[in-house]
Amino acid sequence: MGKMMIDNGRLVPPLACSLLLTLLATPASAEGLLSLKVENDAFSKGEDGHYTNGVELMWSFEPATDHWTRRFADMLPGWSSSGLDGVAYRFGQQIYTPNDIGIERLIEDDRPYAGLLFGGISLFDDVRLNGWRQASSLHFDIGVVGPASGAENIQRSFHELIASEEPEGWDNQLENEPIVNLAYERAWILQHHLNGLDFEYGPSLGFSLGNLYTYASSGLGMRFGEGLDRSFGIPSVAPARSGQSFFKPDQGFSWYVFASFEGRYMAHNLLLDGNTFEDSHSVDRREWVGDAQLGFALTWDRWQLAFTNVWRTDEFEEQGRHDQFGSLTLSTWL
Repeated sequence: MGKMMIDNGRLVPPLACSLLLTLLATPASAEGLLSLKVENDAFSKGEDGHYTNGVELMWSFEPATDHWTRRFADMLPGWSSSGLDGVAYRFGQQIYTPNDIGIERLIEDDRPYAGLLFGGISLFDDVRLNGWRQASSLHFDIGVVGPASGAENIQRSFHELIASEEPEGWDNQLENEPIVNLAYERAWILQHHLNGLDFEYGPSLGFSLGNLYTYASSGLGMRFGEGLDRSFGIPSVAPARSGQSFFKPDQGFSWYVFASFEGRYMAHNLLLDGNTFEDSHSVDRREWVGDAQLGFALTWDRWQLAFTNVWRTDEFEEQGRHDQFGSLTLSTWL
């Protein structure tokens, strides 16, 4: 990965810096969809522990004919500049802790303290055929796990602000490690119109490769409501990449509810397996993990609000109970 840059005493991966500078300097399109997603276990179970908080900012748009992402798509197997329907730039941070954050010593039988800071880009290809759709997405991510992510300072400052329990065990967090990850998913979606309402459902297959996550996945998703033709995608949660929820603006009010089920074979999870090149805390990762999601989305002209509740099976052998957290996404066209 080369040498790390120093910024106010913190390590910053040079590749991440280059990506952010490129994204900031590159015009996207005349308009785009700005989304802010917040994921937190307090939305569902009211306490900290495991995947305790995530924040992600996304800029989604249809690239212009001369945009660099169309030339990039031509270089990728199975993709083309003419078939590229959407692009999303993403930047986010995630925080992971054991269930009991009031203990200073290392808790060997619970997941490690870990922070993740990342930036990424997503490409989307949505093919609409007679009565069904084929939706493909490709995601590239770079970033850092460890103290350089800033997770410790964020959690300490926020808990001090709300007078909540101070996290005591961050001295045991994973060490700094740059991450590079690639993920791909394809979904096949059948569509039906029922007395003014729409219903769609279908399976999906995907995979992820990298030193953060390596897994294969399959799932089934469904949506029911008004105006599904003006939108596509079910809001995704970590470890899946975001940016898949999109809607057409200025078409009044619409709504839909959604549910999805996904199973993953986890071959590697840095946040549980520990650092790749250094000794660190780790737990015995489970190979098979499943998610169940249930939520809704409300759209009004140029705004959308979506909420997802997630139930996740045990991710490691020592885990005492399944995890549950919520995801809230607010989007607006600019």
